[in-house]
Amino acid sequence: MIKVGIAGYGVIGQRLADGVALQKDMELVGIADIAPTLSIRALAERGMPYDLYLVDGADKEAFDKLGIKTAGSFDDLVSKVDVMLDSAPGGVGIKNKEVYKAKGVKAVFQGGEKDEVADVFFHGYANYDAGVDQQFLKLTSCNTTGLIRAVDCLDKLVGLDRVAITIVRRVADPGDYHRGLTNALLVDKAPSHQAVDLMSIMPHIEATGILVHTPVTHGHFITVVANGKEKITKEMAIKAFKDHDRIRVVRLEDGFLGNASLFRYGRDLGRPHGDLYEIAIWEDTIVETGDGIMFGLHIPQESVTIPETIDAIRAAAGMQKDGKEGVAETNKYLNLPSWKK
Repeated sequence: MIKVGIAGYGVIGQRLADGVALQKDMELVGIADIAPTLSIRALAERGMPYDLYLVDGADKEAFDKLGIKTAGSFDDLVSKVDVMLDSAPGGVGIKNKEVYKAKGVKAVFQGGEKDEVADVFFHGYANYDAGVDQQFLKLTSCNTTGLIRAVDCLDKLVGLDRVAITIVRRVADPGDYHRGLTNALLVDKAPSHQAVDLMSIMPHIEATGILVHTPVTHGHFITVVANGKEKITKEMAIKAFKDHDRIRVVRLEDGFLGNASLFRYGRDLGRPHGDLYEIAIWEDTIVETGDGIMFGLHIPQESVTIPETIDAIRAAAGMQKDGKEGVAETNKYLNLPSWKK
């Protein structure tokens, strides 16, 4: 039984905790944070299902005043685990790495941390083998994680030469205020980091992309033009996407009109936080263009990296040496693909 700890109980950390807790071959030892945030208060109100440890600089009295029970220090947590999932704010993870190194503990970092924090830039489907038995792995960003699922799916089908992407990026997560209230689009300089990061994971594919920030909170939308080494028909693409356990093919006529429809559907399903682990590709957007294929997809930014992070635990800890076996175990415990059952 692999013992897992989580540093940072924010947007990603709380979802990592829920995801790891579902894995029957892993034990969630506890979570670590610095302040009694609303997420921590809600956790306490739920009966504190996960042991809470305090990182250096935390004010224990603030937790005590609220009646929030704590189990020890960050150092205590790291001493008890085999793998740490670090979802601390960007720049904190690289400092935490020194603690992990001193304790001989493996760690998986999220996409907001600098690339140099890890030995391997990791994706469960595209380069699982590269992460096997490594000490420090780093996930790609939410956009890149979901994008690679779709690109890798087609690459395994026919082999891809080039992809061109356009990302309509949500400006903040639901509940965030730090980006302010806006009525504007903001264009980034090309190529977007997602295209560059995709090439880091899949160096045999030439990728470029444009990113546009938009004042919405419920997910990103990405268009992809993929050129294969042989012609990709619409029928081929639909079948490949439908066969993928982390891709849901949706249709406008069924009511999936956009990002808000998918966010609401997750809540209607009764998913924790209304989360979807899967990306959605609109069948209506899949069109042939020359020898290539174009399509549009939705990224549930708060939860999409959770399956790949759990894949990373399996790879780093050597639980499954084979990528297909590893992702299959993760999917089984996360009930993916639930829409096919």
